[in-house]
Amino acid sequence: MFAPGGETRTGRRTDARPEGEVRPRVFALGAKPARGGGAGPERETRRGGGAGPMSPAPAFRPRGMGKVICQISVSVDGYAAGPDQSEEQPLGVGGERLHDWSFGPGGSGGPNAIDRPIADAMLAHTGAFVMGRNMFGPIRGRAQDCDWRGWWGEDPPFHAPVFVLTHHGRDPLPMAGGTTFHFVTEGLDAALERARAAAGELDVQIAGGASTVNQALAAGALDELHLHVAPFVLGAGERLFEGVGDLRLEPLETVHSPAATHVRYRVVR
Repeated sequence: MFAPGGETRTGRRTDARPEGEVRPRVFALGAKPARGGGAGPERETRRGGGAGPMSPAPAFRPRGMGKVICQISVSVDGYAAGPDQSEEQPLGVGGERLHDWSFGPGGSGGPNAIDRPIADAMLAHTGAFVMGRNMFGPIRGRAQDCDWRGWWGEDPPFHAPVFVLTHHGRDPLPMAGGTTFHFVTEGLDAALERARAAAGELDVQIAGGASTVNQALAAGALDELHLHVAPFVLGAGERLFEGVGDLRLEPLETVHSPAATHVRYRVVR
């Protein structure tokens, strides 16, 4: 979900909101908004009193550890990047529009009042990240033969350890702000194990791209999937949900604005 291009994070938060802060319009799926359509905070739980029972913690996540989650922007036809990705167009043709909800159209102006709290909270309660090699950069071949340092400048937005899946090893790459990229050649399971150890009681985020998220879904490694659906069709590119098998998702809540529909799912095991 972390678009290349040097954008910086706005800071972490805890789950608590400052007193007096107005929430965006958040509804559990199937719930009706309050009468009158006012701008006040609105939220309703599903019928039956509360959000329903959650699955017990999976065996691979010891108690006291955070969840494994993913936040990813997609088009309405499910693409997380457009075709023809390159160093000049890291999100492919048309892919930058997927993130207009968080950065403003064309990367200017910032998010609207509904989307801003979601964008601000994206890195909350996160202690480590896992991403694919192509998410880190466009360079192919042996990583140590290049001086690529990521898309995000010298102060990447993560401010935590980032474990990059790759076939070619490289020494850890420390950056400003607390981000260090670690290059993992042993696969997703090893990267997740290291990320959980680094995160402690905080969450681990699968940062992308689509193929890495699909791998995590297929392996049953995700606890929650947060989709940010942009209201347009890409038609081609890197698609979410390919090869994930019989995936079941339980919708927990949704927020919508003119720029995107945000849906938080629990991955049902």
